[in-house]
Amino acid sequence: MNRLILGRPLRGVAFDAAVCGLVVFFVLSGYLAGLTGLAASAVGLAMAAALFFRRTHPSVVGALVAALALVQVIAGWGPLSYDVAVLVALYSVVKYADQLRDGIVAGIVAVIGGVLAALQSPGTGPWWMGAFFYALIVGAVWLAGLNLRTRRLYVLSLEERAATLEREREAEARAAVAEERTRIARELHDVVAHSMAVMIVQADGVRFTLDRDPATAREAAKVVADTGRAALEEMRRLVGVLREPDRPESPPAADEPAAEPAHRRPALVELPALLDRFRAAGLRITCGGAGTPRVLPPGLELTVYRVVQESLTNALKHAGVGASVELTLEWAADAVVVRAVDDGGGAPVVRPAPSGGHGLVGMRERVGVYDGSLTAGPTLAGGWRVQARLPLPAAAGTEEGSAAA
Repeated sequence: MNRLILGRPLRGVAFDAAVCGLVVFFVLSGYLAGLTGLAASAVGLAMAAALFFRRTHPSVVGALVAALALVQVIAGWGPLSYDVAVLVALYSVVKYADQLRDGIVAGIVAVIGGVLAALQSPGTGPWWMGAFFYALIVGAVWLAGLNLRTRRLYVLSLEERAATLEREREAEARAAVAEERTRIARELHDVVAHSMAVMIVQADGVRFTLDRDPATAREAAKVVADTGRAALEEMRRLVGVLREPDRPESPPAADEPAAEPAHRRPALVELPALLDRFRAAGLRITCGGAGTPRVLPPGLELTVYRVVQESLTNALKHAGVGASVELTLEWAADAVVVRAVDDGGGAPVVRPAPSGGHGLVGMRERVGVYDGSLTAGPTLAGGWRVQARLPLPAAAGTEEGSAAA
């Protein structure tokens, strides 16, 4: 980060101070050598002081230096060593002025000044030779300033374009997160609505069987309580999803067509069909697992499905057709881990596979809803690895469920 002094970068201020010091050196050298008097030295010092503001007020500095040079001509002092300040001012106007018109005017004034200086310069040759010499110097300085002005404006345009693209990228990322959270909220709403329907049916069963079959009624009441607690937890997650989204940490993936209707909620029992679709698209998928599959709450089951779907979509999109993907579902006592590792050795895909969201952004949002963790990054072999760890609820059953693939 550049340090500032007087509202300007320290490096620029130091350089301008050095330029001013050089002009002051010429002024003092001429005065000590007896080539200039006090008045001429005062004019030179004024030029040196003006050059300190050549970057922030180039046109004003150019006009002031030109006026001081005119005083020098009227006084008949002739060209002096500190007149290098005129060339510095000309360069600054051409490079830093808002309009190139100011630089053109400054160049014309400098050429006229060179002609007047040639007329006042004693020499053996004709005056026009001196004027031509001064014009060459002015032209060289003017072209150098124009070249650096063009480069400076080009760099500024690139910086502005990069800043614009960064703002657009952040806006698209925020929109992707908002869309993904809306999708998650809609799916969780369906889960909660299903749970409420189960509670109503079981509650009606309790009412009709309470007197005739108390044992069945107690079991139904237990189902109502368990379903209610699960629905309350899903509702808490739903409210959390609908909160204001944070700034995303990574850019969104490109928009892709949905693999299923918007309101359809897939389950893990459909994983084999999902894998077959990606195999038909060109991926070589090997699926493995460890541990005993559990019966998951509907929302968590949907999250696992979406993570698998997005991982395979990313592999097909970036690793390409023909890439090998190793998919693993590990069931631990307190968590389920989804891991997808590709070798990155496929051919570019023309049409990406259907996706269920927005790539890594969507997976990160879904995993975050269930307090899980997601890691993604390249492998040493040149492929890509995605791993999601989702904590299991304490009430998850131990019997084998629909999650077996």
